[in-house]
Amino acid sequence: MRRLIFIALLAIGYSTTVGADTPNEPQKNAAALVERFVGLLKPQLKQAMADGGPTHAIAVCADVAPGIADSLSAESGWSVKRVSLKSRNASRAVPDAWERKVLLSFDQRQAAGDPPADLYYGEVVKGQYRYMQAQVVEPLCLVCHGAALAGDVQETLQEYYPDDWATGYGLGEVRGAISVSGEL
Repeated sequence: MRRLIFIALLAIGYSTTVGADTPNEPQKNAAALVERFVGLLKPQLKQAMADGGPTHAIAVCADVAPGIADSLSAESGWSVKRVSLKSRNASRAVPDAWERKVLLSFDQRQAAGDPPADLYYGEVVKGQYRYMQAQVVEPLCLVCHGAALAGDVQETLQEYYPDDWATGYGLGEVRGAISVSGEL
């Protein structure tokens, strides 16, 4: 029931703010950017794990992921970034007030039983379409984001992310989100 109310409110927001003739266009554009981001990063992380293990994957996350986000942002004219309530990269991943509110709602929705595929949200805020899609912890993520980290992983995380808070997660938890925003 709660989910139906949320979807209804979201639909009302689209029809009154974006326009009845193109209610899903901003969401489609934002979701496509998220899909491209994930589609570019995930294979590189898997390859890094295969080539050099978790410490190599940390380097890819630190160097390649921001480059992908920056490239997609420059190409699309939209802002693309990763955010988390427990950020790993304090210079790039700390959520603003709107993102924080959405991340908290993802945690609540997940606790209420919403499946990971349904953990996304978008709305118009001050003339911009803002969209977030949750990143949920998969088995591969636990190597660098889980509760029990190997010593070399801890050392490498400290090297790349001295202010890292993004550990201690369990399988299936919301680890953060990809946040996309753009002018309408």
